Amino acid sequence: MADQFPIRITRLALMRVALASLIAAPIGAMVTPSYAQTVPVPKPAPKARDPLNDQQRGPATTGSMAVPNPVIPDPHRNVPASLFGTFDANQKAQAARVSSYLSSLQTLAGNFIQVGPDGSKTKGEFYIQKPGKVRFEYAAPSPIAIVADGSMVAVRDRNLATQDIYPLSQTPLRYLLSDRIDLLKDTNVVSVTADDVFISVTIEEKQLLIGTSRLMLMVGAKDGQLKQWTVTDPQGYDTTVAVYNLDTSKRFDPGLFKIDFSDRVNPG
Repeated sequence: MADQFPIRITRLALMRVALASLIAAPIGAMVTPSYAQTVPVPKPAPKARDPLNDQQRGPATTGSMAVPNPVIPDPHRNVPASLFGTFDANQKAQAARVSSYLSSLQTLAGNFIQVGPDGSKTKGEFYIQKPGKVRFEYAAPSPIAIVADGSMVAVRDRNLATQDIYPLSQTPLRYLLSDRIDLLKDTNVVSVTADDVFISVTIEEKQLLIGTSRLMLMVGAKDGQLKQWTVTDPQGYDTTVAVYNLDTSKRFDPGLFKIDFSDRVNPG
């Protein structure tokens, strides 16, 4: 059993990074979830990163087979705690464009590349059905799957035979899963920026027991399609997810988003 312990910790750390794509606060910092046991997991130290530059930008075309190169935000960036009333007309128009796009989506499927705080990359497929349903299937060798059924989120580890349950309301990506949304009215937008490639909207959440987390959504400036998001946890660690091969025409089997609440085996 002692020889298996480091392997187990590695898998738990992988699960934690996977969950960061949906939940801003690290597992250990959150209120203990229903049906889950909090397990202390060492946090990986973020790698040094260069500031955002043109070489980091991925392809601007959504729906192609080209695999994007995720844009890693400058870790030294300073997002001002602005109120939306201080935004100029152009910023408000850009936020409204993103809101309209998100509200127009009913289903969305595609591939993703996730970059963790330590620079590690994982890939997989995702499926979204609004309101509130999503499934992330991580490619092998990752054993992780994340499923939201409209009210709860399950993080499954096939290798460890575990399933941890969290309220969907604790995930910043609930904004992506809302039936309709006006970002400036329904969230605390602290930054709206645009260039020739991306429109970026940053949402800030402050929770008394957890701290401040941020979600930065990025859509294409030309096609208006979702390109990536970055979740920044209260400790300042970023997890970036870039999406591609997007398809809004698919219809999904309802079982894809089903959570088996009888499966409550947890790490011991």
